[in-house]
Amino acid sequence: MKDSELTQLLQAYDSLAASADEAYQKMCADYPGEVLCKQGCDDCCHAVFGLFLVEAAYLQNHFAELPGKEKAEIILRCAQADREIAALQKRLRDDEDQGKTPDADPLATGRVRCPLLDEEKRCALYKQRPVTCRIYGVPTRIQGKARVCGLSGFKAGKNYPAFDFDAVYRDLYQMSLELVEKEGGQDPERAGLLISVSKALTTPLEGLIHETLE
Repeated sequence: MKDSELTQLLQAYDSLAASADEAYQKMCADYPGEVLCKQGCDDCCHAVFGLFLVEAAYLQNHFAELPGKEKAEIILRCAQADREIAALQKRLRDDEDQGKTPDADPLATGRVRCPLLDEEKRCALYKQRPVTCRIYGVPTRIQGKARVCGLSGFKAGKNYPAFDFDAVYRDLYQMSLELVEKEGGQDPERAGLLISVSKALTTPLEGLIHETLE
């Protein structure tokens, strides 16, 4: 992919992220007593979630601009996050092998610190954080189901407008598919691949597109 093509794709992602910011700010204005996010609250920074390829490319692009010492510290936290995620995956496989039906998916309920979260509870790439992070704290709709942060003031049983994550996911998939095609990827299903933040920061984009990840 030409640098100009990647820049154009990342600019499209920037626009998508900006629309998420606008939706979040509107919810803050409309429901100031319910949106309780504040500096120092890092609940969402310990949730396990995946990034689309275009999001991984975006993070990599800005991660490269950080000072060397800060990057080294983040890489160490990536290794720790990888170990913790692997342990959650093993627990899930063990339950399946033993025919157990867990009360909840370990990956959905597991608490793993995002490697971008520093010791002062600040995100090293806050301005470039994924869309999932930008919209956390307000009601969302994913596959027809409403979800919201349990620490917010939104009350069960009441109706609130919800951010349509399904539409965002479709856009992220299309951007990722374009990235795969322009990078010469042979497997279009890679566009739907969800990658942890730690893998996104430590695996070259070519590897995410072309190589088999364990």
